[in-house]
Amino acid sequence: MQTKSMIRNLIDEQLQNWDLAKENYQALSNVRTKELNVDGHLYKIQFNPARIVSSAAKVDKQSIQERKCFLCSQNRPEQQKGLPFLDRYQILVNPFPIFLKHLTVPDNQHVDQLILDRFGDMLDLANEAHDFIIFYNGPKCGASAPDHIHFQAGNKGFLTIENDILLHQGDVIVEDNISVLRQLEDKHRPALIIESTDKKRAIELFHIVYHAMEIKEGEQEPMMNLLAWKDKNKWVAVIFPREQHRPSCYRATDEDNILISPASVDMGGVFITPLEKDFHKITEKDIIKILDEVCLSPKKSEALIERIKNR
Repeated sequence: MQTKSMIRNLIDEQLQNWDLAKENYQALSNVRTKELNVDGHLYKIQFNPARIVSSAAKVDKQSIQERKCFLCSQNRPEQQKGLPFLDRYQILVNPFPIFLKHLTVPDNQHVDQLILDRFGDMLDLANEAHDFIIFYNGPKCGASAPDHIHFQAGNKGFLTIENDILLHQGDVIVEDNISVLRQLEDKHRPALIIESTDKKRAIELFHIVYHAMEIKEGEQEPMMNLLAWKDKNKWVAVIFPREQHRPSCYRATDEDNILISPASVDMGGVFITPLEKDFHKITEKDIIKILDEVCLSPKKSEALIERIKNR
């Protein structure tokens, strides 16, 4: 049986037999959305109360050490079933969905959330689960389990970035007959896009970008969010270099407070608001301020591109 069919069967079984997942997926029909035009880029805002679990997650070292890892098999709910992948991962139904089909794919071992040696696995998952976009949140870029390597996946057709990269193609940085690395034309959300018909070359380009990015003191890898999917015969990967973990509005204690901790989905064009007050109040100016704070500045983005060109 193909992975695509096995994933579909897993989702059907879990939504029939796991009450928590069943209730939260049914609740998606009541999730409210609105659209904002941010300097010519479409963003969706989703009011999704169930995502408070992720948005408000404490990811400081002490909190991580004190809680049981919810991605380790011995700590997962008894009703949560998995589908083996590459003999090292489990494909799971995410019980707190954003997408109509939302998966979490943790490693079988409890090892840190680091992407450099896992990017090829991400491309393999995109190839097998070709109805999905695969995403990776860096340890301080929206990951609620930075101590356990995992991907997530959501059905295609939901994130606005899918269309955005077609409408706002920026300058080409590297190009050959099987691949291209280019910019996304977006001053508030600098991103780099890899397109390649060859998996090995896609990995090479990712490594070039990775090693050109800054690793902050005390961190193990550059701050980033990452999306990947298969488009016919080519892989597409979108890299969002990050400057900081959470925007100032997340920490604000007055009317400026907005509980948003941007991760791959937000960077992909769908901002998740678990609190109703934030859903109503958030504006285009708020999105711009959040992106300007958590993403690279234009100056740092230009410097990154120069380092890539010189590698």
